[in-house]
Amino acid sequence: MLDNLALLGMAPILNVQLLLDGLFIGAIFALAAYGLALVWGVMNVKNLCQGDLVIMGGYIAYVMSSLGIHPIFALPVAIVLMFGFGWLIYRIIISRVIGKDLFTSLLATFGLALVIQQILNLIFGPEVQVAESGFEVRSFFGNLVTVADIKFVSLCLAALLAAIVITFMKHSRMGQAIRATAQDPRAARVMGIDTEQVYAFTYALNAAICGAAGALIVMIWVIQPFFGIAHSIRSFVIVTAAGLGNLPGVIMVGLGLGAAELYAGFVLGAELQQFSVVGLLVAVLVWRQIQQSRHRQVVQ
Repeated sequence: MLDNLALLGMAPILNVQLLLDGLFIGAIFALAAYGLALVWGVMNVKNLCQGDLVIMGGYIAYVMSSLGIHPIFALPVAIVLMFGFGWLIYRIIISRVIGKDLFTSLLATFGLALVIQQILNLIFGPEVQVAESGFEVRSFFGNLVTVADIKFVSLCLAALLAAIVITFMKHSRMGQAIRATAQDPRAARVMGIDTEQVYAFTYALNAAICGAAGALIVMIWVIQPFFGIAHSIRSFVIVTAAGLGNLPGVIMVGLGLGAAELYAGFVLGAELQQFSVVGLLVAVLVWRQIQQSRHRQVVQ
């Protein structure tokens, strides 16, 4: 670990590589976390299968890539298929846990995550997979820094998708209904909003966002059936740190988490990279608890 830290000091250009890679992957983390923030804020469901929905989107792109279709063209397909899958899952499972206590939604979505993992493992096996884009890899600073064109394209696509979702939430009738339901479901029903349809659409939209994030991840990183839990933890870290409804915070925390995770992987080793994500979740929860305690003391 000390040797790796010394290397960062002796070769500052390595920091540029880590920061760039963290920016590219962190933008996709933020996209998936925004979907979790929607489900959490509107339905009060803590969706523990969030990361597994991301992995499903990645496998859709991987399958299309193996069929000779460029994975970028799999992006709209993943969005549509995952939207339908999310709507189905809501009708079968999620609709039965809305309004229940915290542990009911946690157990239901955790069980769903296990089922998804095992099905993906049976179909694709436990091997790590990636969808080759065939894009060029550019080198800078004497080949010390490399940036694949697909990473830049993925960053732009993630930003475009985020902008589309934000515009939809602000200006469409369904987006306004979702925001009204999030503020006060009872008042929304009085005003004639079908909150059941809003909940179904919100969860389906979240699944579509996850599908898009997975399709981007498989092009610039790797997927595996049991990697979903890591993506779920990342989304919880981002949403918990940024707060519900704080989109700029979600973006900033997502980018920061991407960089922090890559730095941890470089300094501590790949075997402790996932441990760093769990450690960040614990740290954020402790920090939130301290903030709430201080707020209560001020109020009293």
